[in-house]
Amino acid sequence: MFFSRTSQYAIQALIYLATQPRGRRVLNRDIALSLGVPSHYLAKILQDLAREKLLHSARGRTGGFSLSAGARQSSLLDIVLLTEGARVERECLLGLKTCKDETACPLHRAWKPVKKEILATLGSITLSQLARAVKSGQYRLTDLPLALAPR
Repeated sequence: MFFSRTSQYAIQALIYLATQPRGRRVLNRDIALSLGVPSHYLAKILQDLAREKLLHSARGRTGGFSLSAGARQSSLLDIVLLTEGARVERECLLGLKTCKDETACPLHRAWKPVKKEILATLGSITLSQLARAVKSGQYRLTDLPLALAPR
């Protein structure tokens, strides 16, 4: 189970927004520039996250995106389920259409407990925790040098 580019960008953008002061709106192009991701692709992802009520979106001169109330407490699993759908929990590692205990693929029995642990870990980590770790310098959100990232 590896995340799609869409999920990766969604997670990065949400962490970036969680590092901003509460209520501060950030333009899509500024987020994209800070993360080094394509602006048009990120705009679609951010619009989807706004439809799912994780973000507020405002147009105009003072527009941009900001986190919705409570979004900081969203887990990584919540975000991945929004971007990837329920397939994350049920998809076969080998890509078989039907893979469950009764019709298992060769990796099913070994993969099932690993996947369960990964999902539990994703469910235990919040956006707020990740933002604090990034702000403290414990983790980097982007490969871009810090000097290039807008503050």
